[in-house]
Parts: sequence; structure tokens; C-alpha cells
Amino acid sequence: MTNTNTHPNETVDPSLVPKKRLFTGASLPVVGLGTFGSDNYTPAQVAEAVIGAAEVGYRHFDCASVYGNEDVVGSSLQTILQRGIPREELWITSKVWNDRHDDVLASCRQSLADLQLDYLDLYLVHWPFPNSHGKGVDVHSRDPHAKPYIHADFLHTWRQMEELVRLGLVRHIGTSNMTVPKLKLLLEDVQIQPAANEMELHPHFQQPELFEFVRTHGIVPIGYSPLGSPSRPSRDRTPGDTVDIEDPVILQIADRLGLHPATVCIKWAVQRGQVPIPFSVKRPQYLSTLQAVVGVPLTEEDMAQISNIDRNNRLIKGQVFLWKEDQSWEDLWDVNGEIAL
Repeated sequence: MTNTNTHPNETVDPSLVPKKRLFTGASLPVVGLGTFGSDNYTPAQVAEAVIGAAEVGYRHFDCASVYGNEDVVGSSLQTILQRGIPREELWITSKVWNDRHDDVLASCRQSLADLQLDYLDLYLVHWPFPNSHGKGVDVHSRDPHAKPYIHADFLHTWRQMEELVRLGLVRHIGTSNMTVPKLKLLLEDVQIQPAANEMELHPHFQQPELFEFVRTHGIVPIGYSPLGSPSRPSRDRTPGDTVDIEDPVILQIADRLGLHPATVCIKWAVQRGQVPIPFSVKRPQYLSTLQAVVGVPLTEEDMAQISNIDRNNRLIKGQVFLWKEDQSWEDLWDVNGEIAL
């Protein structure tokens, strides 16, 4: 996603990066750097990118225990702090993995130790299922103890999340990979509401119902795979997947503005009201992303055109979390408006 106008020594003033206000009154930068290196990048490369991203102006970093790199990312965060960037200027997110739903406190403490932090700005339940999987497995792999979404179990996990806030270990808690039916149940029972929901969002997968639901309920939508996840693992690629940055509408807008198509996707995301967290280890790419959010906005016509190219093309389908034989991945996402059992 290199911008041909980008100079390697350029930076963006972090104070110019817009912020999204949460229900608590806190705010987070409207773009962050993802740290999921997938199968393509080593933890060391991700750690180096975190330092480089901070140098060019990033203050928002999205982490997770399952990414297997929080220890080296933590060393990078220490480097950033030692270079004079105050902790309160950073926004650090992490997530509890599926195999720790019954032990959230220990999981959070481990992430804090690995990241070398006293608190997290946001802690998410990574998936609403306790179903786990081995590293690098294909889509046919199944957890032998897998189960469907059981609200009482998830609420037990959420109560532990709420306790993290009371203990001061995290400032905000949230969800990830949820659906409208699941969130409706959760919101009826929370003592501390989710501040954010992390979800797949890109021009070919706009999730309008879920997007509007979370915003209506004061939950910030954080969008992963904002470029259509061109670097996702081969196991997550299926026939029929489309490519956002090759869409004629995106290409036409990019050509008119002299931008990379990926930059158009980022501009669209921020202007629409979501917080994209693209991943890159290449300085020209993550710099151009930051430049996109402080540059000239897309026109209303551009935004309208992009709103019309939604193809309902989910890329991260989550097949490994299914709990019965001969199930379709759609069962994970409550496509009929009801929670599958």
C-alpha cells in the first residue's frame, strides 16, 4: 500500500490524528497498527514495525495473546516509552484467547507482564466461543471439546472482564467477533458495558446491521482486515473471495486522487466511523496509512459509491471454531438472526 509520494523520513504529528470518543469520555486514535503477523512475518519483524510505527506517529497498537508475540512487542513498547512518548499517549489493546475464558485474570496478567505494562487501555474477549485450536491448523481442524455460544458461560467470562476494570488492570473492556443476537443478550446483563466491538470491516464486507447496532449502543466499531486482508493465511482463503483493492470503484477513486487503493479503503473506514487496525511491517505502508487519515477526505460521492460495493464477502470465516460435524461456518455468525445451538 505504498504511497509514491511518501519519503522515508516523513512522519505525522500524532496530535493531528483524529480520535474516537468512548462512552467513558476517553478517546482512542482512529487508526491503529495491528500486530497479527499471520504466517508471513516473524515476531521480531512485528516488534520492529511497532517501533517504526511509533516513530512515524502511531499511538494505537492492537495486540492479542494468541498472536504469540506480546513479549517482543512489550520490549518495543518499552523502547517507545524510553524515547519519551508518555504512556498516557498510547492506546494498547489486548485480548483473552478462547482457552482462557475461565481464567481471564491470569490471562490478562500474563499479557500485562509480556507487554511490560501496568494497565491495558482495552481488553477484549477475542471470540465468543471457548473453542480453541492449534497453531497453523487448517479449516477442518476441530476442538474435541468445542461447544456453541452459551450465554451463561459467556456472562461468566464477562463478569471476570468487569473485575479487571475494578482492579485497575484495564481501563475498558470489549468484545470481538460478536453478532447482533449475542450482543443483545450481553447488553441486558452487563454491569460494565463493552466499550468496543472488534469486527471484520472492509468495503466488500460492511456489516451494516452490526455496524449500526454497536454505534447506536455507544460501542465503538474497530475494524480488522480493513484492506480485505491480502496477507491472511492460505487456510482462510476460499473460492469466491473478492479483493477490495481491485474493485473498479476503489481503483477509480484511487486513480483520481493519485493514491494507492489501500489508502482509499482506510480513508473510507475512518470517515464511515470505524477504527481500522491494518497490519504492515513496511514503513512506507504504515506511514501512508497514517497520512491517509490526516489528508484530504473522500467526497460524499466517493463515500456513496463505496457504500454500494458491499458484497457481504466475509473473509475470516472461523471454521475451526465449529462444534458439530457437517456444520457451515455461517452457524458461527447467526446469519438468520438467531444464535445457532
